[in-house]
Amino acid sequence: MSLHFNPRDITWLAFNERVLQEAMDEKVPLYLRIRFLGIFSNNSDEFFRVRVAGLKRAMDFKEKVIAESFYQPPSKILQRINEIVIRQQQNFDKTWKKILSEMADHKVYIKTAKNLTAPQKEFVRMYFDEVVESNVIPILLHENTPMPYLRDKSLYLGVAMRKKEWQYSSNYAIIEIPSRFVGRFVLLPTENPEEKNVMLLEDVITFNLPHIFSYFGYDEFAANAFKVTKDAELDLDNDIKTNFAEKIEKGIKNRRKGKPTRFVFDKDMDKALLELLIRKLNLTKKDSIIPGGKIHNFKHFMDFPDVFEAYEKPIERTSFTHPSFEHGERITDVIMKQDVLLSFPYHKYNPVIDLLREAAMDPDVKSIQITAYRLASSSKIINALIYAARNGKEVTVMLELQARFDEESNLEWKEMLEPEGIIVLVGLPNKKVHAKLCIIKKRTHNKTMQYGFVSTGNFNEKTARIYGDHLLMTSDRNIMADINKVFNVLKKPKEDYISVLKTCKNLLVCPDFMREKIIHHIDKEIEEAKAGRRSEIIVKVNSMSDRGLIEKIYDAAQAGVVIKIIVRGIYCAVNQKEFKEKIKAISIVDEYLEHARVMYFYNKGAEDIYISSADWMTRNLDYRIEAAAKIIDKDLKKELKEILDIQLKDNVKARILDKKLSNEYIRNDKKECRSQIEIYKYLKAKKSVK
Repeated sequence: MSLHFNPRDITWLAFNERVLQEAMDEKVPLYLRIRFLGIFSNNSDEFFRVRVAGLKRAMDFKEKVIAESFYQPPSKILQRINEIVIRQQQNFDKTWKKILSEMADHKVYIKTAKNLTAPQKEFVRMYFDEVVESNVIPILLHENTPMPYLRDKSLYLGVAMRKKEWQYSSNYAIIEIPSRFVGRFVLLPTENPEEKNVMLLEDVITFNLPHIFSYFGYDEFAANAFKVTKDAELDLDNDIKTNFAEKIEKGIKNRRKGKPTRFVFDKDMDKALLELLIRKLNLTKKDSIIPGGKIHNFKHFMDFPDVFEAYEKPIERTSFTHPSFEHGERITDVIMKQDVLLSFPYHKYNPVIDLLREAAMDPDVKSIQITAYRLASSSKIINALIYAARNGKEVTVMLELQARFDEESNLEWKEMLEPEGIIVLVGLPNKKVHAKLCIIKKRTHNKTMQYGFVSTGNFNEKTARIYGDHLLMTSDRNIMADINKVFNVLKKPKEDYISVLKTCKNLLVCPDFMREKIIHHIDKEIEEAKAGRRSEIIVKVNSMSDRGLIEKIYDAAQAGVVIKIIVRGIYCAVNQKEFKEKIKAISIVDEYLEHARVMYFYNKGAEDIYISSADWMTRNLDYRIEAAAKIIDKDLKKELKEILDIQLKDNVKARILDKKLSNEYIRNDKKECRSQIEIYKYLKAKKSVK
């Protein structure tokens, strides 16, 4: 069978297009549609900082050697990326124009420097003088002067200035928009109390350009926004004299030297200024040079001001307390008696924090060990761990310093935790620690007791409000023994640590072991299908790009195994003609971000089901420490399976993934029902029964 695969970067762009479709959907509340535009923009920034940068680096090697890793030559993928991104930008601009019209229906207007009332002009002058001016530093541009350093997360104004008596020449400057310090949005005073006027910071600066450049006597100004995206990968050298934290710190500083991977600009920018910027940035036709509308750095619109009529959150979007914790018992006591599965954001996150707080105060608790990847900015998890350390507990935190774009924050956490006496681990050489594990040990009546939790997502109480994840709270002895093995490896790694991890019984751990067990489970389903018996596999992940596992799924489909896949983003598989059973693969994009990883194997009716931190990507399976926990409790297995079935129902609003459907492998299935609401209703019904 001739196998086909979709390039991962093209399928990722298809995912981002599904985000854009949510912004285009008029049934979605207006404030959420604006937020989806911000998410789309933020996603695009990270894509160019990491994936496009990686493709460009890959072009330095022989393409035949690396084409297999990308499923196509990088040069061909980059060409397709540019074509898709330009089309997506056009759809983005059309969507924003439509949303602006709908905002006007709500009497919400975005004002520019050209359409202010007299009182608003006075307000904008005063606001600039008092708040903005001290943060504005114009840089004059000349043909023979070097290009100043440009931040890849910042927005800039390109300014063309001239005097009326100058017929053919202009002078140029750039100004960094200081949104990091003063915010992007300014609410303007209005005479009509029902009307809301919002002004962007770049327009505040544009309005004050005559004041900024008053020394030069210019009387004509044209200002247009632009942004540069740079290669954001950390280049960590192998200097043995430098410890790992110092390498990360050095890598963060080196990001400023990254090569530009994208230049986005207002299509109405002064042509001579545009050409000057492109020359000074050393951009060529091979680079992503993308004309766009007036507004850029749209990621800030994820935090657009609350200026619309009060939007009352529907009851099915409101988190509720898990029924096991409604009766006032200590979280610890509940967990010692039964396993509890929390499904976020449907269930409240409080029990996780409360469990750690109880451990911090419990005189019988001796130690807490936990992994940390991305933490909330004012983390309640960290606060509980600090209190535990101050109360004499031995606290160990595995703090992943290579969590992309959170490296700086995690370094700061390290500096905060160590003075408190907390043991901070920073992982294994060349391996990210992405597993989501916690184990608490207590000694009472000469008996050691252990309990904790395993999660599909980060221990972050803020993202738990909007990310769909599962967290198993348990005192299962086998799981606790396996978590201990993982932490022993992290504390004192040995050359044969993989063989140690392979002795785990209820955790599937990466590297290597999880891949082996997944293949083992798929092979068992293939045997059943060939024997004419029922066989079924359900996989829910963020991304599926690993060639080995996709080929194994192909083998299963060819044998007749029923295969259902829920994948949020990257999906490199393609239905082949030779398959006896066609793969059903869908992607769900909604108000909550689908983040859970779940694996289900029918296994002759025994129904093996796991929750996991790992996506089906080579980087996760072979180059990270990941963990998948087997669900043992029959009721919890049934609950997880029913949640998967809800999301796979034909009436769920989802995008069906298949190469034949369109160039981007997506189709908008125009159904009204949203699976996230259905899951809420299902879990709420379980609550009422209990």
